[in-house]
Formats: sequence, C-alpha cells, structure tokens
Amino acid sequence: MDYLSLINKYYPTENELKRILMVHSRSVANKALQIVDAHPKLQINRDFVEAAAMLHDIGIFRCHAPGIHCYGTAPYILHGRIGAELLREEGWAEYARVCERHTGAGITKQNIIAQDLPLPHQDFLPETLEEQVICYADKFYSKTRLEEEKTYERILKSLEKFGKEGLERFQAWHKIFHL
Repeated sequence: MDYLSLINKYYPTENELKRILMVHSRSVANKALQIVDAHPKLQINRDFVEAAAMLHDIGIFRCHAPGIHCYGTAPYILHGRIGAELLREEGWAEYARVCERHTGAGITKQNIIAQDLPLPHQDFLPETLEEQVICYADKFYSKTRLEEEKTYERILKSLEKFGKEGLERFQAWHKIFHL
C-alpha cells in the first residue's frame, strides 16, 4: 500500500492543510507503531497500521473546519465517512473501515440517532485490533496543537462529554495498549 501516493492524489498542493494532515497522521502512526512494537503478542499487522494511520483523516479536505484550513462544505463529523468513500473507490476497503470508525472512540447507532448526527444509522465502532489501536492513538493528538501529545486524563475529560460508552471503550483500550 503506497499511502503517500494516495495522500498526494487528494492533496496535490503543498499547503497548510496538507502539512496539518501529514504532521497529525505521522504522530498518530508513530504512536500506533510504538504500541504495536511494545505488544508483539497481540500480533497486530504493523504495515497495515502504519498505512491506515496515515490515511485515517484523508477526507478532511471536503469538510468545513476553517481552523485547520479545511474549506469544504461537509460537516467535520463526516470526515471519516468521506475518507472511507474515497478509499473504497480506490479499492482499499479495509483501510476505509479505519477512516469511518476512528471518530471519538467509535460512534454507535444509538449515539447517531440520539445526537441527530448526519451519519447513516449504523454502528461505526473499531472492531479489529488494528482499527482499535489507530483509534486509541488518534486520541492523543489534535490537528490544532500538532506538536502536543495529550495526557490520558485530558483525553478522558474530552471523551466524557460524548457519553459513558466511548469513555469505557477508551479506558479498556488503555489497559491493553498503554506504553
């Protein structure tokens, strides 16, 4: 999987948005790879994790989030779903799953309905270890403070406002993946 070619296809211009995407994605990939290397008994596919982590936010350019130089029209909550559609069109369905399942600590059908989110009424939860480790690693980095790694406590506080389920999922992953 040549993830850089895909990124360059959708982000052909060297600009601030591409820089944000690349720095954020590389931070997430590095954290995920540290986890994979620290837990060899889990037998997580290292190559898949690196490529999928680099591609997990590929859909942000079609979203409206001016604070991170995204000037598209879609709500930001759709960035994962948009990225999944792009990757499926490219023939990379297994990588698409990471895109659509990494938001928060995953999003349940119940949350989508209760919050009236503009997503299909289905669960978007990380299922494989690879999906889970990328979702977990992603929570440690934002796209607005690129050089800063969030603390576990700060992540819990931010997930708290979205409900108990996601918070508990993240805590369970922490028990498995923490370094």
